[in-house]
Amino acid sequence: QLQTQLLNSVRHSYSTNFCLEVLTMSMMPFLSRVLLVYLSIQSVAGLVANRPKVGRIAAGPIEISRLGCGTWSWGNKLLWDYDPSQDEEIYRAYRAVRDAGVTIFDTADSYGTLELNGRAEILLGQFERRFQQEKSTDKSSMFDIGSILGSDTASKNNKQQVATKFAPYPWRISRGSLVQAAKESLKRLEQDKLCVAQLHWSTANYQPFQEGALWEGIADVYDAGLCEAVGISNYGPQQLSKFSEKMKERDVPIAVAQVQYSLLTARNNEILDACDAAGCRLISYSPLCLGLLSGKYDLDNLPRSGNPRRQLFRELLPGAQPLLGTLKAVAQEVNKTPSQVAINWAIQKGTVPIPGARNLAQAEENLGAVGWSLSRATVEELDVASAGVQKKMIENIFQTR
Repeated sequence: QLQTQLLNSVRHSYSTNFCLEVLTMSMMPFLSRVLLVYLSIQSVAGLVANRPKVGRIAAGPIEISRLGCGTWSWGNKLLWDYDPSQDEEIYRAYRAVRDAGVTIFDTADSYGTLELNGRAEILLGQFERRFQQEKSTDKSSMFDIGSILGSDTASKNNKQQVATKFAPYPWRISRGSLVQAAKESLKRLEQDKLCVAQLHWSTANYQPFQEGALWEGIADVYDAGLCEAVGISNYGPQQLSKFSEKMKERDVPIAVAQVQYSLLTARNNEILDACDAAGCRLISYSPLCLGLLSGKYDLDNLPRSGNPRRQLFRELLPGAQPLLGTLKAVAQEVNKTPSQVAINWAIQKGTVPIPGARNLAQAEENLGAVGWSLSRATVEELDVASAGVQKKMIENIFQTR
């Protein structure tokens, strides 16, 4: 029974050597077994102490993990070739980032292709329930190794935080439609409250009369107790400033504003300054520019035929070569991958990146971007290389000024 409980405690997070040691304990006297357990725990404690953990940072009135996880690919067949058979592998990625301390998960009620609409929210709810159940099983063991070592998964700061976005569909023209959207998202998540309720984009560029109802509606979501704070996506500094003033009138706190932000996007400091003025945190989505900054693609190795990224990469790769070369050189210098350098660069800018993860390898690579920092000189070197790219990543069509 002792052996089984110990194995349950370590099977998800700790070394194979420790498991093997536990298996051999049946051949040892009881006191020797106790001593071995103690020594093994000390050994594992050293390993955990050296393992980088994702820190925390303020986002308006709340605190979120320094690195997040985007779920756009969970249910997306067109760009990411999603299939429900991938769910188990996606869960392995989810478990890895949760164990590392990631709590903020960005999603949307529109994520999922056609009949899979809302799939990302459904998976987020399912995954967290499974994660907590597995952790509860571990803690029911005689030796709860995670608690003994004070791991992040046992911390109060490790509660899942869902930041979902509501699409301003043409039929969502009343403030009540946003409250209903929030309730539907919570039903898919099977949860009672969102961490952040966000507007997916602004309608100012094509249907400005709808904007007022959306702003009142997202404030109503907060007043109804359905979220801890609100946020926006694809808003430029001018529109964010207007939104901020409206939320102040309604006494509604803003936690985040997110835009496409990477070494390949056209940018300036105005959005960062606008976030500071609004008292919210900038979330950088697509920090790897749909994978282009990973260094895994070139003109002879493009996404599959029919994938929209194929033509996009064909257009961007030639002009991005100097930047990619600098990124690769920096990665070699700091003993990291290009992806990890690109994500860490976004962190050094004061943003919270939300790279996606569809398998364990991607999750582990993303996590390799924390626990260290690029030097100021290296960040400036990357800034110069980024500024030299003439053809930038195309903006989201809904991005406002």
